[in-house]
Amino acid sequence: MSMNAGNLFIDTGFAQCCHFEEKACGDSVAFKRIPAEERLIAVLADGLGHGIKANILATMTTTMALRFSAEDREIEHYAEIIMDALPVCQVRKISYATFTIVDTRLGGKTSVVEMGNPEFLLMRAGKPVQLERKEFFSPKYRDRVMSSCSFQVQPQDRIIFFSDGVTQAGIGSGEFPLGWRAGGVEKYVAEQLAYDPEINSQELAERILREAIAHEPHHEPADDISAACLYFRKPKKLLLFTGPPYNAERDAECAVLFREFEGTKVISGGTSAEIIARELKLPLTIDLNTFSGDLPPSSTMPGADLVTEGIFTLSRTAKYLEEGVTGNDPAGKLAEMLRSHDIINFLVGTRINEAHQDPNLPVDLELRRNIVKRLGKILKKKYMKDVEINFV
Repeated sequence: MSMNAGNLFIDTGFAQCCHFEEKACGDSVAFKRIPAEERLIAVLADGLGHGIKANILATMTTTMALRFSAEDREIEHYAEIIMDALPVCQVRKISYATFTIVDTRLGGKTSVVEMGNPEFLLMRAGKPVQLERKEFFSPKYRDRVMSSCSFQVQPQDRIIFFSDGVTQAGIGSGEFPLGWRAGGVEKYVAEQLAYDPEINSQELAERILREAIAHEPHHEPADDISAACLYFRKPKKLLLFTGPPYNAERDAECAVLFREFEGTKVISGGTSAEIIARELKLPLTIDLNTFSGDLPPSSTMPGADLVTEGIFTLSRTAKYLEEGVTGNDPAGKLAEMLRSHDIINFLVGTRINEAHQDPNLPVDLELRRNIVKRLGKILKKKYMKDVEINFV
């Protein structure tokens, strides 16, 4: 999500796992962009207990919190609505899910509201920033203490928030009788940022998750564990050129656009690569070391950060992004590159390759323009990227 102030971009990421005896996660993480307001809302909710019931509690909470926050309702009012709507635990007799809501607005103004979750971290220059928090109560639920704070983000700031499955990881064990605790998480995050100051949000969230699991006896999480990160940074841009232009007279134009682009540059498609190589008089070499067995190998070209085959690789990349996984092949590398960049520009040629009309090809093999639209939708909705698609 782009922001006008300082041309910042909010890089988002989260990672989570279930209680080791469950298949459904009792935590829920959700993000919502409101482009017209240049605004991002993020919610992490922790349902009571674990398993299916906790998952329902957490999902209901994130859904309602996103909607009410977007409508600018008073926190006291919508917190009561959330609590009234949640099912009552038959054992503890409470309708309850903890939550953290982060609301970032135009110009970097940010507010955070928390109820029951561990306190979030604001990391600036690799160190935690102490913030003044205001505590308040719901008039109806006086035993539910909430806190809020507002602040102005700066370039390179990070907001990190998590469920108590992180801070309580390993609790009761001989090595960590009190769990990992907030201080341990804070120290670990500072160490990771010192080691890799440019680490993206997804990777940082995954590292926090792995470290929390490592604190658990036998690496078996005794609770659901979730961590989410926001990183306010200068945007990283990527251009992906795929497919020959409808009119061959535009080959030179596309080559110039590719050469002049300031950022990471990717080519997907043999014909596309040949066009750039021919127009810019650059050598194009197949890299047989990247042969994976079921996908054609990638190639190398001066000025291009990645050169892959077209439709098959793009289809596999979309699958990786949809499932949140990766692979040791050109599609896996492309998926990681797309995940690690903020503004994705697709330059898509619309000349039809007759080979892709063969009915004997796999059913899920789509025309280039459709697979690019599919990629764009995934990147926008799931990974909160700014995406622009230009057909030529």
